[in-house]
Amino acid sequence: MTTVRRRGFFENIWRYRILYLMLLPALLYFLIFRYGSMLGLLIAFQDYKPVLGQGFYQTIFQGEWVGFKHFAFFFTSPNGLQVLRNTILISIYKIVFGFLAPVLLALLLNEVKRERFKKVIQTISYLPHFMSWVILAGILRVILSPDYGVLISLFQMLGMEQINFLGDPRYFRSLLVVSEIWQNIGWDSVIYLAALSSLDMTLYEAARIDGANRFQQLRYITLPGIVGTITIMFILRTGQILNAGFDQVFNLSNAAVYSVGDIIDTFVYRAGLQQAQYSYTTAIGFFKSLVGFVLVLGTNTIAKKLGHESVL
Repeated sequence: MTTVRRRGFFENIWRYRILYLMLLPALLYFLIFRYGSMLGLLIAFQDYKPVLGQGFYQTIFQGEWVGFKHFAFFFTSPNGLQVLRNTILISIYKIVFGFLAPVLLALLLNEVKRERFKKVIQTISYLPHFMSWVILAGILRVILSPDYGVLISLFQMLGMEQINFLGDPRYFRSLLVVSEIWQNIGWDSVIYLAALSSLDMTLYEAARIDGANRFQQLRYITLPGIVGTITIMFILRTGQILNAGFDQVFNLSNAAVYSVGDIIDTFVYRAGLQQAQYSYTTAIGFFKSLVGFVLVLGTNTIAKKLGHESVL
């Protein structure tokens, strides 16, 4: 009886050295710019002050240690609680109204039999995803501006009440949710269309023979077939609950809607880059990342206990 000798760790590395060399630049990138930069989290527990003529990693060990001072200040200050509340509410609205929108679009496109019409709809729905929020915000301002907006002019012609969507706190969050759906509904539906294309078509044939209508096929075959994909996407989306969309909010917001539209990312931008409060904003960013990590682990654990697909 012959025995197969298992190669050692270093022997395998030498055997596939060309492949590891190709992988090396990507590994160095993550080590330097992802893991190496984590050392900067130390300034969240300091009163960090940049020293002219010294590098960042030299000065972070010279700062005064203050413990959880910046964290406590964020949770006790009115501005901190306001931006935290705005971020959570906007993210929840986007998840509630925006998460299922691409699923619904994918299900509708899956029922379309004319390929040319289907491709036209897909192209139209994909297009906003490839535009930056600078461009999309400009388009929305042309449509919704109270001075020259197309929609406002239409309201005037019809004798309707003029609404300042960009400057009225009552409508700004709704604008963020609708514009988020507009940008991402087509692109996000690609994943669900791919999941639908992998379903066994013989199940549909058997269901039609048994007399199942289109709604029953959707309920008992299509949805159960893609529930794993939906679960994984929901887990990943939940981990981003404190990312309410910096680019979108930054380009659409103004001082008139800060009370409902100012989020953690825009607050950190102003306090960190414009006011040079580096330790304070690092503490906020650390808290934000920690919450996202906990939410991903929590939703992943719940999904596993319920018998669904999970990330880990």
